[in-house]
Amino acid sequence: MSSVLMVGVDGSNCGGRAVEYAAEHARKSGVRLCVAYVIEWSPFSFSTVQENMERHKRREEELKRAYSEIIDPIVSRLKSEGLDVVGLVRHGDVAETLQILAKENDVTNIIVGRQGTSKLKAHVFGSVGSHLVQGAECAVTVVP
Repeated sequence: MSSVLMVGVDGSNCGGRAVEYAAEHARKSGVRLCVAYVIEWSPFSFSTVQENMERHKRREEELKRAYSEIIDPIVSRLKSEGLDVVGLVRHGDVAETLQILAKENDVTNIIVGRQGTSKLKAHVFGSVGSHLVQGAECAVTVVP
């Protein structure tokens, strides 16, 4: 079974460091790299009737924007460097969705940056990295 690495990105500098770390390991190992971006979205959010009617359209627009502004530039650059790369964008809870994507793509290591969340938010809810470390069924690397 060949290894597949997945790097979770969020458009931040820390996410960029995670991409570079993941790319270097994929390059050295000759394995596929999945670049994943999760748009935080809850099916349980409270919306007006009008918002619910427009929700599907907004989701599609968010997907297109995430690909064009975040995923496609990273994937194009890494492919030009000779890496086997695929980009993925989904809606959902970030940690949970990254775990699902890892299972779907036979990922052996999820790589994420240590997010710059507020100390209060991280204390109350935990960080994406800590949720992945506790719940993922594969190795997790958190890049500072």
